Amino acid sequence: MQKLLSYPISIIYYVFFMITLVIFHPIQWVCFNFFGYQAHKVSVDILQLCLIRCANILGTRFSFHNSYQIPTDRPLIIVANHQSLHDIYPLTWFMRKHHPKFISKIELGKGIPSVSYNLRHGGAALIDRKNPRQSLPALMKFGEYIEKNKRSSVIFPEGTRSKTGKPKTFQTKGLEILFKKAPSALVVPITINNSWKMYKYGKFPLGLGNHLQFTVHKPLEMATFVNNEELINSIETTITKHINYK
Repeated sequence: MQKLLSYPISIIYYVFFMITLVIFHPIQWVCFNFFGYQAHKVSVDILQLCLIRCANILGTRFSFHNSYQIPTDRPLIIVANHQSLHDIYPLTWFMRKHHPKFISKIELGKGIPSVSYNLRHGGAALIDRKNPRQSLPALMKFGEYIEKNKRSSVIFPEGTRSKTGKPKTFQTKGLEILFKKAPSALVVPITINNSWKMYKYGKFPLGLGNHLQFTVHKPLEMATFVNNEELINSIETTITKHINYK
């Protein structure tokens, strides 16, 4: 019965979702080209809030749990598990004061209203996963940008989305590059739960009534770990042990 109900509700959601992206595309362009980075960021932040409201049409609820005072005057490396597209706009909204920037596949840099424009002009890293000669320099440049401008990088080390919520093994190369290029960064592990349920039937219809939960864990100082392997193991263990996928 719920799946049957989700067909018309999903259509309404997608209509509002696409209208939101189309409306904010020229708004972003005007803000970026006439008023600069700060105005563009405000427009992107408001876009994320509107996307959250679109998801509310599906009965989606969002909870963000953070018990820590995270500084805004130093770079962050935000590390999270990845379950769906619906991880991204809530993370951007809830962490907005830290200026989160994403590592994204290069294909998303074209053709998607609002999203592609923000990825190209908002400070994200667009990488070609099949081409290390492009992706490695792009990640290095991204790390240097994060360090210099005290922004936050968001990285999903699993590489691909988990369709069942079950965590995948972390890939270490991207993290190691960020650790090297942003040495003053604070590492912030975040666990995401239930985002995969948005696609439990596939991309259409969408799941209804899901409660997406984001849990921020204790920030980590890179200097307190013996090496990168120990740090990555600590991050992965912390994130994965709080994932509920059964």
